[in-house]
Amino acid sequence: LLFTDVSFTIRAGAKVGVVGANGVGKSTLFRVIAGELRADEGAATVTGRLGYMPQDVGVGRGAATTVRAMLTSYAPRTLRDAGERMIAAEAELAAGDDAAGMDLGTAIGDWGEHGGYELEAAWDRSCRRIVRAPFSEVAERDPTSLSGGERKALVLDVLFGSDADVLLLDEPDNFLDVRAKQALERQIASSPKTILVISHDRDLLAAASKTVLTLEGNGSWLHDGSYTTYPEARAARQRKLGDAVRRWNDEEKRLRELTRTFKERARYSDVWAKKADAMESRWRRFADPGPPPAPVADQQIRVRMRGGDSARRVLALHDVAVDGVLAPFTDEIHFGERVGIIGPNGGGKTHLMNVLAGERVPDSGRVVVGPRVSAGYFTQLNVREDSSGRTLLEIVQERTGQLERAMNALARYGLSDGVQRTSDTLSGGQKARLDILLLELEGHNLLLLDEPTDNLDIESAEALEEALDGFEGTVVAVSHDRAFLRTMDRFVFVPHAGAPTNVPDHARALEALSA
Repeated sequence: LLFTDVSFTIRAGAKVGVVGANGVGKSTLFRVIAGELRADEGAATVTGRLGYMPQDVGVGRGAATTVRAMLTSYAPRTLRDAGERMIAAEAELAAGDDAAGMDLGTAIGDWGEHGGYELEAAWDRSCRRIVRAPFSEVAERDPTSLSGGERKALVLDVLFGSDADVLLLDEPDNFLDVRAKQALERQIASSPKTILVISHDRDLLAAASKTVLTLEGNGSWLHDGSYTTYPEARAARQRKLGDAVRRWNDEEKRLRELTRTFKERARYSDVWAKKADAMESRWRRFADPGPPPAPVADQQIRVRMRGGDSARRVLALHDVAVDGVLAPFTDEIHFGERVGIIGPNGGGKTHLMNVLAGERVPDSGRVVVGPRVSAGYFTQLNVREDSSGRTLLEIVQERTGQLERAMNALARYGLSDGVQRTSDTLSGGQKARLDILLLELEGHNLLLLDEPTDNLDIESAEALEEALDGFEGTVVAVSHDRAFLRTMDRFVFVPHAGAPTNVPDHARALEALSA
């Protein structure tokens, strides 16, 4: 059971940020609204046409096999039907079914009649801007050949241009670069559509949402204001709930004591018998429904990144290059530095991280790792081959050596309720927390973090930032999270073309990203 008694009404045209702890059921709620899952109780009603973008666009079981098919699945309904019939008929023809030619001709006619070629022209403009290639070159490629940010940006373009009246966007900003996030903020704010967006990006929520829907406790509640004022509103709500519970407890105790007193007096005087019965009825009417909702117990994620000493020069890059992606680049990273790797989607940031982690050899140049350096790598997709199919307890106990220590570690990361679950069943945020816990237990003094906050809820992201602030070691992090980037000392900007360059501070980093 993920959640109960979730009830809310969203007015037409509203821009709603949806927040809540990892694993509370935000993505499941969207799937219920979209009709992909059936709620055990209750019903969700949507007025108008609905567009839904899941968290993992273009990947996973049942995903489209080509970029064309992926974009078609998010097109307006009449075009989607014609486009999917075209794709199916083309596949049947290729398999030798000549009878499919008639179906293909009909589908092509419907595609053209309903504006399919105008839509393809829009797709072409999006592909040239986002992927830097025409649609004709991209159409038959596997969607996974594009970066996560490129897939999301393409689908967002399609959805905002569609006939959908309501959009459900599940973490649409994950993998988007800063410039694309800023464009998304403007798209959401200016669109006439009703938009619900799940996001952990504090800056995006503040810029794009005018209402905040929170899933927590036994249900949900709405804050009629942007995320800028949300933390104060939630703190005030918590105080109000606490006051209500205290008042209820005081009143219940008062009525209970009066009932006891009246019954005691009734033992000696029949006059008090009716009064005692009336008082007991009054007490029961008050107590039987139970107390009002209590304040929600905040999820306290406690990250303890200790690290350790290493040589002053942690990494030295000498003319490192990856053909077609990363131009030759020379730099040194010293002990204790916090280096942010920034740049547009598709520029080669993850390729650079793979080189630094030793997971691929550069096509030219070399990386020298300093003495006593132990590197831990947090990957963008949170995929660890040694974790697949194993329970959380097995994975963590392997590193702690003791059951009690493993249980305590999982509890610190808010994962103790799922100790017998396998890592494959976790939400994106829970997987991210597990990976950070494993880095902590492995005791590295160099952390290579590729989009560490993308799937973390806001409280977990802030706990990670606080832990990294006290970490005795070196941090190199790819991120598009502007709040997280403020914790970095300096930056390496990786462009689409040309060699990476050093940027000395956060203000100039944002200028470079927004240009």
